Amino acid sequence: MLSIFRSDPTKKLRKRYNATLQEAMLAQRDGDIETYSERTVEAEKIYKEILAIEKPE
Repeated sequence: MLSIFRSDPTKKLRKRYNATLQEAMLAQRDGDIETYSERTVEAEKIYKEILAIEKPE
């Protein structure tokens, strides 16, 4: 009954994931491959966190 009031635990992570991918894309467009690589790795880590939370056990 109170489940409609619970917040989604992955909501903040998804926002952070999307923002990190956006930063990576902009860095790639600017030719900054090092920053692009760093942001991509960071985004992958965030995505793994999301999957771990959503994975039913």
